[in-house]
Amino acid sequence: MYVRMASSKSSLAIFLCLILAVLRNVVLEAEARAFFVFGDSLVDNGNNNYLATSARADAYPYGIDYPTHRATGRFSNGFNIPDLISQAIGEESTLPYLSPYLTGERLLVGANFASAGVGILNDTGVQFNNIIRIGLQMQYFQQYQERLSDIIGPEQTQALVTQSLTLITLGGNDFVNNYYLVPFSARSRQFALPDYVVYLISEYRKVLARLYELGLRRVLVTGTGPLGCVPAELAQRGRNGNCAPELQRAAALFNPQLQAMINSLNSEIGSNVFIGANIQQTNIDFISDPGRYGFVTSKIACCGQGPFNGIGLCTPLSNLCPNRDIYAFWDAFHPSERANRIIVRNILSGSTDYMSPMNLSTIMALDAATNV
Repeated sequence: MYVRMASSKSSLAIFLCLILAVLRNVVLEAEARAFFVFGDSLVDNGNNNYLATSARADAYPYGIDYPTHRATGRFSNGFNIPDLISQAIGEESTLPYLSPYLTGERLLVGANFASAGVGILNDTGVQFNNIIRIGLQMQYFQQYQERLSDIIGPEQTQALVTQSLTLITLGGNDFVNNYYLVPFSARSRQFALPDYVVYLISEYRKVLARLYELGLRRVLVTGTGPLGCVPAELAQRGRNGNCAPELQRAAALFNPQLQAMINSLNSEIGSNVFIGANIQQTNIDFISDPGRYGFVTSKIACCGQGPFNGIGLCTPLSNLCPNRDIYAFWDAFHPSERANRIIVRNILSGSTDYMSPMNLSTIMALDAATNV
């Protein structure tokens, strides 16, 4: 009798362990998800390396703090925002879509379609020539789905896309590399600034609606940072080290209208597909009080030349700071890896001041619970 009971208890324990193991695998599978990235240089992982364009970050000192200590095409001293999101959700970094290494099982991780220099509008970044404009990025995403379908079948491809996470970052270049690119630019003659912002938002809505049509159901949408406060604008348009007022006005108009458009689109769909990430507020936090975040400066770029190291490109001949962790900006336009970590921390766990209607940790928990 004792032997039988012991055996029964042992079998029950093994059974419970098996059930727990199965449940753990289900949760892990629910949490594991493909990651797709669209947008500009803030999120480009190296697509422009494969293009004949001047908008490239494929030479030293870019990548100086990346694990390989080599330039990868990221506009950063190390990891960029998509890398850090991938790490946070327990996935490897997505490869650039144009990378020859993006084949086979690597397609299951997702892909990065972003291209430095692009904007919401097709005429943004014309000076960079050969870049992957947002329409083409979405065409490449369709092509990606066809390639993946050949490997795992159309039903599994659809499931992977539906359960994926997406990041899109657009808008900054439509001001810096279009409306304000030159005095009396074509767009500035066509639109007063408030009307231009309304036009940008209407065009961006079409982009987001198209992503939904292509099957994406969780899309992080970042606004612009405080455009007038980057070292390039401090050097060229700012006065006495103050942020350039016109570009600050542009960001102040654009970001609230972007969030209102996201809310409207979600309401129309009937689901929180699009999540607004207020990176302007995060940037303002460490720009206005750099010491609180461990920075010695939020005005001077680590790599560059001229006032605030904000003139021209970051090159091997540029001034280069010895400690990138104490600079909020890596080059004239882009945050340092450490600043990117602060941005991603707020994407993950920030309050509604930073993420609307919810942060990424909440999304992951909700989706895991739904998929179990």
